[in-house]
Amino acid sequence: MSLKRTVQRSEPRKVIDTFLAFFDLRNIHLIEFTMKAFTKHTGLVATMDRSNVDTDQIIPKQFLKRIERTGFGQYLFFDWRFDEQGNQQPDFELNRPQFKNASVLVARKNFGNGSSREHAVWALDDFGFRCVIAESFADIFYNNCSKNGVLPVRLQPEEVELIHQLVSETDGFQLTIDLETQTVSDGNAFNASFEIDTYRRECFLEGLDHIAITLQHLDKIEEFEKLRNLQA
Repeated sequence: MSLKRTVQRSEPRKVIDTFLAFFDLRNIHLIEFTMKAFTKHTGLVATMDRSNVDTDQIIPKQFLKRIERTGFGQYLFFDWRFDEQGNQQPDFELNRPQFKNASVLVARKNFGNGSSREHAVWALDDFGFRCVIAESFADIFYNNCSKNGVLPVRLQPEEVELIHQLVSETDGFQLTIDLETQTVSDGNAFNASFEIDTYRRECFLEGLDHIAITLQHLDKIEEFEKLRNLQA
């Protein structure tokens, strides 16, 4: 059905009814919307000694045609991970054997700049990363992480530098990110704290994205719709 053909600007009521027909609130609870909660995670650390890692490199544009949220991990950093023949680039960080199965990614400043594609976070998540640590993040990327269960952690430049040094000196270097205490630690030489706003923190702890938060008020939405229909 074409919205352009069925809705006229002079009929706001039809606008509402048309959208409700496409997005039936009575049946939305049958659809499963889940964001993985994040409370405390310990994982192998992979480092990327790069600033300004943009979303066009995180997930190149040719892979944005998929209609699912899953399956993007195989294309993560595709143009950096593979050559034109599809062979792995041995010098690329995530192709190094010591970083296999890493779940914590540490980069430099301005991670996730570029286009607003949410697919960048989907690719990181699907590849297995639960947390990205950097000196700073692009705002839209930071928000997209918060909607998809990948925790973005801002640390001071000297703290990020120390992680890079420890990873280079220690085989199998791991970090524990504790969202409840807002700390990052290796249990030994590295300990740091990070800031996150209260609302975002609670969403991560409870595993709630914007849709899940809305569905918490489904009874009130249905009550409003019943009242609206009676007034029609």
